[in-house]
Amino acid sequence: MTYLMEQQNMKELRVELTRFMMAYKFALDEIGTKVRILREEFKLIHEYNPIEHVTTRIKSPESILIKMRKKNIPTTLDGIRENMKDIAGIRITCCFVSDIYIISEMIQAQSDIEVIEVKDYIQQPKPNGYQSLHVILKIPVFMSDREEHVYVEMQIRTIAMDFWASLEHKIYYKYNKQVPERLTNELREAAFTAAELDRKMERLNKEINILKEIEDDEKDNLSIEDTVSTKMLIQMMKKIAIDRLR
Repeated sequence: MTYLMEQQNMKELRVELTRFMMAYKFALDEIGTKVRILREEFKLIHEYNPIEHVTTRIKSPESILIKMRKKNIPTTLDGIRENMKDIAGIRITCCFVSDIYIISEMIQAQSDIEVIEVKDYIQQPKPNGYQSLHVILKIPVFMSDREEHVYVEMQIRTIAMDFWASLEHKIYYKYNKQVPERLTNELREAAFTAAELDRKMERLNKEINILKEIEDDEKDNLSIEDTVSTKMLIQMMKKIAIDRLR
């Protein structure tokens, strides 16, 4: 009888563990759908796509165990659920820094999403130079017999930030986290260079958009009878707009 009870307990535990991990997969499916809808709608309305790439990941059981030991997290499913908020993660890559905040606001504005925490490593980069916007969300997941609210970590960064973070991760992995000081200094400088590149690209994008708006206005307002002086005035407006961006 004891053997049968043990087998039954093992089966129930296995089912519960499977459902525990599935909840995170379903939460990523939910947030992934929301991001795709925003991406397509934004492109339709604004003729512009602010999202370049989207990736998702779920921590492996081994990674969960390592973090549990490191953070002294209770060895229960409830303990893991409440103390480990990055088991499920979604990363969104954009072209421009301004896009990061636009996407974040659109996601956070959705009524069925609960915003738990926001960490802005763009305004306040980490000491090593890391930049990204981190948002901890709670996503509702409707199971067959219950509703769960699952933590998902959303990271939003530019292409330049993502490239830097990928390189930094590879270097730390190669040196087993014991990176020579010379390399850490160079990585920090590279992060500043990437941030400056983001700022330049943002200014260039704004300049292009302003020039496009002026050219569109020209097409709407200028006719064959327009005088040379009118055209010169518009050219002057262009120059003023560009100078303000510098």
